[in-house]
Amino acid sequence: MTESIDHYLNDHMSGATLGSNLAEQIHERNEGTPLGDIMGPVAADIEEDRQTLDSLMDALDVDRNPVKQASGWVAEKLSTFKFSGAGSGDPEHGNFMALETLALGILGKRSLWVALQTVAGQHSELRDLDLDSLVIRADAQHDAVERSRVQAAPVALSG
Repeated sequence: MTESIDHYLNDHMSGATLGSNLAEQIHERNEGTPLGDIMGPVAADIEEDRQTLDSLMDALDVDRNPVKQASGWVAEKLSTFKFSGAGSGDPEHGNFMALETLALGILGKRSLWVALQTVAGQHSELRDLDLDSLVIRADAQHDAVERSRVQAAPVALSG
């Protein structure tokens, strides 16, 4: 593998780790609510995508960048505080911001799968992935999270 794809996949792994943890946080904070019901399967799918990326990195023999792994861990810890509403005193606003962050992250993941589609012919390890299905799943995840985000906006952004 080239060094540039190593960096690219490490960047996405950092984001995937944050996204998986964030999706699980949203699910746990909203357990027993309609949002919690939506986020359960979404969080599971996002974690499965993170594992797919991890397996791909193994197959491509990509070294993990410890600095990027640590930055993902730190970002996850900060997001736990920020999106809980503890900082603003408003859990609804925290939920809204967590959903917005997750929606943007899912779009980034979708971009990863699309970019890998363009170079799949150059790497046999990529041909083993069903990248079309991963793009479709990212679209479905984004649709679910975006609908929830939009539903949360009136409460989170009022007065």
